[in-house]
Amino acid sequence: MKRLARLAVLLGFLAIAAWAQEKEGGGAEGGNQLWKWANFLVLAGALGYMIGKHAPPFFAARSRQIRKDMAEAGEERKKAEQRAAAVDLRLANLEAEIASLRSHSQKEAEAETERLARHTAAEIAKIQAHAEQEIVSAGKAARMDLKRHAAELAIALAEQKIRARMTPDAQDALVRGFVRDLK
Repeated sequence: MKRLARLAVLLGFLAIAAWAQEKEGGGAEGGNQLWKWANFLVLAGALGYMIGKHAPPFFAARSRQIRKDMAEAGEERKKAEQRAAAVDLRLANLEAEIASLRSHSQKEAEAETERLARHTAAEIAKIQAHAEQEIVSAGKAARMDLKRHAAELAIALAEQKIRARMTPDAQDALVRGFVRDLK
């Protein structure tokens, strides 16, 4: 309202100035000048009214947006500072973490070496047991072959001795004894 009142006063002063000039200069040019001033005043008033009506909400909205953006930027800055602090803390603890990882990996490697040694010893024991069984089995088979061969040799030797002692008279006697046993 104050602005509107100021604008009205300004227009009034301009109108009085134009009227006074018209009285001094007179004539057609002075009337033309009055219309120019009137057009200017109407245009200035319309511009003043439009600016007065639309500028305050625009600038108020712009101010609110700037404040909101500044608050968001402050929050983002705080979050960034927190992330930077967390990174700094992790970097500070990095040496301890690396030492812990090395210790853990060394313990795992020792445990794996021990497990492999136990596994290898167990496999060696299995192989030795299997080899001993194979040796025992091969020994039994060799003894059986030896006995069989010895028996074959004994039979062959007995056959030779029997053939050497067998005469046609002895054969006839054996056949007669066999036939007698059959009856």
